[in-house]
Amino acid sequence: MTGVSSETNVLYDERLHVPLRWWVQATMFLATVWLAFAVAVPLSVAWAATAVISGGVVALLLGYGSARVRVEGGVLRAGRARIPVTMLADPMPLDREATRLVAGRDADARAFLLLRPYLKRSVRIEVTDPQDPAPYWLVSTRRPEELAGALVAAGVQ
Repeated sequence: MTGVSSETNVLYDERLHVPLRWWVQATMFLATVWLAFAVAVPLSVAWAATAVISGGVVALLLGYGSARVRVEGGVLRAGRARIPVTMLADPMPLDREATRLVAGRDADARAFLLLRPYLKRSVRIEVTDPQDPAPYWLVSTRRPEELAGALVAAGVQ
């Protein structure tokens, strides 16, 4: 859901869910696990073991994809982290190549990162708080221009 809501003051909201292809690959992995068990142990054991492993895989994918990026009430939330937008400046949408460089070769080890390997674009936001050790936040998103716009609308310089 993107857009301005007058009731809750949500300027941007995105869940960084895992892509469909990860679910397809997990299904193929679980089928392979079941087959490996089925040839080695009784079928009831194979089904039980596969069910337990399936639960773990589903929990892992749901947990990893549950991170949210949200701009609401003058606060940027990225995963579990949050920072007032008054402590931020210069949100810069980055394309695939710029994200790769900022997350890799040109990275600052002190930066706050919320990156997902399946999202190739991001927004870099400078931190202006002198007491914050992170010089910037780098946040993966499917819609970097919208996130940067929401930050500006929320009061980021």
